[in-house]
Amino acid sequence: MHEVQQLVGGVWVPATASFEVVGPHDGSRVSAVPEASAADVAAAVKAARDAQPGWAATAPAARAAALRAAADALDQGTDELARTMSAEMGKPVDGAAESVAAGVGTLRQYAELGQLHGGRALAGDPGAVDLMVHQPRGVVAAVTPWNDPVAVSCGLLGAALVTGNTVVYKPSERAPATGWLLTRLLAPHFPPAVLSMLSGGGTAGAALAGAEVDVVAHVGATATGRAIALATARTGAKALLENGGSDPLIVDAGVDPAWAAQQAAVGAFANSGQICVAVERLYVHRDVARPFLDALVAAAERFPIGPLVDRRHRDAVHAQVSAAAAAGAGVLTGGVIPDGPGAHYPPTVLAGCTDDMAVVAEETFGPVAPVVVVDSFDEALTRARRSAYGLAATVLTGSMSHAQRAWRELPVGTVKVNAAFGGAPGGAAHPRRGSGQGFGYGPELLDEMTVTKVVHLEAPSTGW
Repeated sequence: MHEVQQLVGGVWVPATASFEVVGPHDGSRVSAVPEASAADVAAAVKAARDAQPGWAATAPAARAAALRAAADALDQGTDELARTMSAEMGKPVDGAAESVAAGVGTLRQYAELGQLHGGRALAGDPGAVDLMVHQPRGVVAAVTPWNDPVAVSCGLLGAALVTGNTVVYKPSERAPATGWLLTRLLAPHFPPAVLSMLSGGGTAGAALAGAEVDVVAHVGATATGRAIALATARTGAKALLENGGSDPLIVDAGVDPAWAAQQAAVGAFANSGQICVAVERLYVHRDVARPFLDALVAAAERFPIGPLVDRRHRDAVHAQVSAAAAAGAGVLTGGVIPDGPGAHYPPTVLAGCTDDMAVVAEETFGPVAPVVVVDSFDEALTRARRSAYGLAATVLTGSMSHAQRAWRELPVGTVKVNAAFGGAPGGAAHPRRGSGQGFGYGPELLDEMTVTKVVHLEAPSTGW
């Protein structure tokens, strides 16, 4: 079992109060974890504040070199980190290792992009120089999720650190040992207090979000994001949020239903549905609905039954499925909590769903595919737009005009056409509405982590 410690001002400190994390595979104990106190939060933020001017004054090339060294250390620590991630949140070890590799790539990407993140000269008076320059915001609080704890953390940490900010990092209380091991690998490559780590649950997170920091960057649940937005409205910090989603998938008439069902299954069931941009609701044209449902059920029954992060989350997923069934949805496969230890839940297909069911209207974050049958592409677009969220959407169509309409009209940050997952490296998008605000990835994240200053320079008067 891991004995997690906190890193405050360059010093690993033991817990004064702690809790335990049990694994979703079999319920065994994985880690004992400190619960950060208000004093811990204050000490970490002060240390970060004191260290920030020196780190900001460090040459960009030197900051980039530190990030590259940290990426190399993370690469070398992949095996232990992947095993710990799997034990804490249930992802198979091979998939966890792929997530670590994505984190390594992200750190290396920001090491290169950070040195190129320049300002620009303005066309002003010929006797003066006018510039727009980027400067670090200061202290960044990074609050990260459990479902992809390394890759997401590396994005926020890499962009913040390479631009001259210091960071107080709080990983999710559901994957704290993963965050602890990640910090142990990264922190030695930076000066003391440039990267600190706190652990704990909602109380610790709220204390950090309300502290005197300059940015609170959060990836996680919408309710938490809204609480952070309220906290930063009081302090004046910038809120950078990527929060929940209820991402639609539209299946148009004329597509191969077997191919569409395979795309839908991967989108809804991969990582037991615990992916930020997972498929959460399906709008299927009536012309292909029957063969599509048959193929989706077959695909679901071929998918392995994986664990959700814990039994509390499994109970919430099952409650949505049960409520849909009670309201008239048909459970075509799955929908039953299996016997045995852990927090496993089967891939589940629901037919006859309506937009007012929680399993359609809200974020489920589990391996559930609720299907709504529609009579036209127009109806599918209209119903897909009716959401409190705006993270991502997928459209499966053979019509170029329908594809064009979809990406233009769907009010989300990312639209994927004919692929449930995919995209070029460095892509970034703005989540909308309940799904957050600000860029979370790509070169644009460097802009989020910096402020722009306008400078006007003139020569002194000759009379001086």
